[in-house]
Amino acid sequence: MKVSFYFFLLFFIFSSCSQKNESLKKAYKLPKKLKEVSGIAFSKQLTWVIEDSGNKNHIYGLNAKGAIEREITVSSRKNIDWEDLATDNSDNLYIGDFGNNANIRKDLAIYILNNNEFEKEKKTSKKITFNYPEQKEFPPKKTNLLFDCEAFFEWKNHFYLFTKNRSKDFDGTTLIYRITNQEGNQKATLLTRFKTCNNSKNCTITSASISPNGKKVVLLSYDAVWLFENFKADDFTNGTMTKLELNHVSQKEAICFKDENTLLIADEKNKKNGGNVYEVKLNDLKLKS
Repeated sequence: MKVSFYFFLLFFIFSSCSQKNESLKKAYKLPKKLKEVSGIAFSKQLTWVIEDSGNKNHIYGLNAKGAIEREITVSSRKNIDWEDLATDNSDNLYIGDFGNNANIRKDLAIYILNNNEFEKEKKTSKKITFNYPEQKEFPPKKTNLLFDCEAFFEWKNHFYLFTKNRSKDFDGTTLIYRITNQEGNQKATLLTRFKTCNNSKNCTITSASISPNGKKVVLLSYDAVWLFENFKADDFTNGTMTKLELNHVSQKEAICFKDENTLLIADEKNKKNGGNVYEVKLNDLKLKS
């Protein structure tokens, strides 16, 4: 009887730890041709993805099993460094061509793909160009490499960009900028700064998304999600912030909301790891963090 009790106790502890450290559940494996997915968005019952620098100027619509159902060429738009994909409540899609690893680009852009053209295999896009007024040098000093970006979303006719810190002596600083959803050239408005942690391998921001009702914002890193709730207007960092541990390390480059409580996350293919789309409930992440 005593032995059985201790066996049950050990089994319970082991099971609890296993659940706590359980890896993300894979929804499906990405097609072999998509090795460097950098952005993801859910629209028109398809999961849309893009790839980053050096890949085609295409967006891909994946069905529920991960097969490519649509492949659209974005005409006259070179993939300089496409780093994130966003949608809005009208099912328009937005491509963030603002990857800037060396902090030297002066051609940062967002491409607008109207939802009424999605039946075409080739489509043109409207274009927004922008700059960061705080960047005075190209490149800045190594201690101020704050102007790369891999994360944005669209909300209430504005774009919100979260920069990727590549500075020497990394301290987790992310700049949050706002741009109006309107064609033409713009100066991005610096709203605030947010700090993740001082571990550059796991605390740089690689993607962002906002829930359909606009009440939740998520930022992604290789092994965690930062969740912002209870904010007023677009003052996202002055609400409630929760760091949600994924307990799964890979090169995660893309996140989006599938619905108010469901996230889709994609990682790049790296040797034998990655190249998947994961589906996870926010409530489950909260319980495990």
